[in-house]
Amino acid sequence: MKPCYFRDFARYVSLNVLGMTALSCYILADTYFISKGMGTSGLAALNLAIPVYSFIHGSGLMIGMGGGTHYSIHKSRGEDEAANKAFTNAAMLVVVFASLFFLAGLFLSETITALLGADGAVFEMTRTYLQVILLFAPAFMGNNLILCFVRNDGAPGLAMAGMIGGSLSNVLLDWVFIFPCGMGIFGAVLATGLAPVISLLILSPHLIRRKNGFKPVKGGLRPGLAGKILGSGAPSLVTEDSSGVVMIVFNGILLSVAGNTGVAAYGVIANLALVVIAVFTGIAQGMQPLISRYFGLGDGKGTARTLSYGLTLALLFAGVLYAALFVFASPVAGIFNSEGDPLLQQIAAEGMRLYFIGMPFAGINVLLPVYFTSCGRPRPGSVISVLRGFVLIIPMAFLLSRLFGLTGVWCAFPATEAVTAVIAGCMAALGHRIYRNTL
Repeated sequence: MKPCYFRDFARYVSLNVLGMTALSCYILADTYFISKGMGTSGLAALNLAIPVYSFIHGSGLMIGMGGGTHYSIHKSRGEDEAANKAFTNAAMLVVVFASLFFLAGLFLSETITALLGADGAVFEMTRTYLQVILLFAPAFMGNNLILCFVRNDGAPGLAMAGMIGGSLSNVLLDWVFIFPCGMGIFGAVLATGLAPVISLLILSPHLIRRKNGFKPVKGGLRPGLAGKILGSGAPSLVTEDSSGVVMIVFNGILLSVAGNTGVAAYGVIANLALVVIAVFTGIAQGMQPLISRYFGLGDGKGTARTLSYGLTLALLFAGVLYAALFVFASPVAGIFNSEGDPLLQQIAAEGMRLYFIGMPFAGINVLLPVYFTSCGRPRPGSVISVLRGFVLIIPMAFLLSRLFGLTGVWCAFPATEAVTAVIAGCMAALGHRIYRNTL
C-alpha cells in the first residue's frame, strides 16, 4: 500500500507534541505553584536546582531515543533479534545511569547545591528540590526509555496518554501537597517525582498484555552496541543538558548583575522556554520513528518529506508564539509574580521579548540533529547540539553580558541559536548528497 506521508506525520507528531508539552508542564506547574506558595525565594531555589532535572531527563532521552532508533531500523528490516538486543542494552544503560544519579542524591546533594550557587535563604529549599529529583532518577529515566520504545513500537497514542497522565497528576499533586498539606517545596518536588511513576503505570498494559514487539533477551551489556545507542542518542542528551548548562551559566551571571530577583525572573523565562523546546522535541520525537523506518526501507522521498513537514510546523509555531509573547509578555510574567514585585515584572517581561527571538532558530537546531540521527548519521547531529549547547552559548553569554549588561544576557540565546542554525543548514545541504548515496 502506498504510504501517506503527511497522515503518518500528523498522527505521530500531534500525539508526541501533546505528550511532550504535558511532560514539560512538570516543571512549569512547579514554577507556578512555588511562585504562589513561596514567592521570589522559592522561584530562585527552583531555578538553581532545575538544571539537575535537565541532566536526568537528557540522559533518559539519550538512551531512549538512541535505543529506539536502532530498534525501529532493525524492526523495519525484520531483524527482530537485533531489535530486542537494542532494547536490552538500552534498559541496562538506564540502570547504570540512574544508579549514579540516585547515589548522588544520597551523598552529594549539599555539595551540588553549593556548587550551583545557592546560599542564604534559598540554600535549604534548593537542596531539598535537588535531592528528591535525584532520588527519583530511576523513575524519570525508566519512563523515558519505555515511552521511546512504545512510540517506536507503533503505539504513539499510548505514549501520549502516559505523558499527559503523568503531567496532569503532577499538577493536581502540586496543589494538594503545597497548599492543603502545607509541604512547601518538598511537596512540589514530590509531586514531580511521582509523575513518571504514574506515567509508567499507564504504559504498563502494553507490556503486561504482551502487546509490545520488544522484550529483553539474554546476554550482558555489549560495549559496541551500547556505544552506538549512546552515540545515536547523544544529540537528545546535548539538547536537554544544554538547557541545564545555560541555566547554570545564566544564573551565575544574573546573580552578579541583578541578584536573586534576576534569577527568579530568568526562572520564569527559562521554564517557559522549556515548554517551547518540549514542543520542538515532540515534533522531533514524532519524526524519529517515521524517518528511521523510511531510512530502513530505503525510502528517500519519505525521509525528505517528513523533515520538510517538521521544519514547517516548528517555524510556524515559533512565529505565532513570539507574536503572542511580544504582545502579552507583561501579563504572562505577572502570572508567576505572586508578590507583585515590580522589578521582577519588568525584568521578566523585557527578557521574554528578547530571549524568545531565538525560538525559530532553536526549532531548526532541535529537529536537524534528530533527522541526522534517525538516518544513522549521529555525528552531524552531535556537532549541532554541542555548538548550541556549549561551544557558542557560554562565551556568547559572558561576552554580551559584559558589553550590554542584562540586555546582553537575554540576547545571548537568540544570537547563539541563529549562528548555529546557519551552520546546521549548511551541514544539511552539504550532507544531502552523502545521505542519498547511503540509500
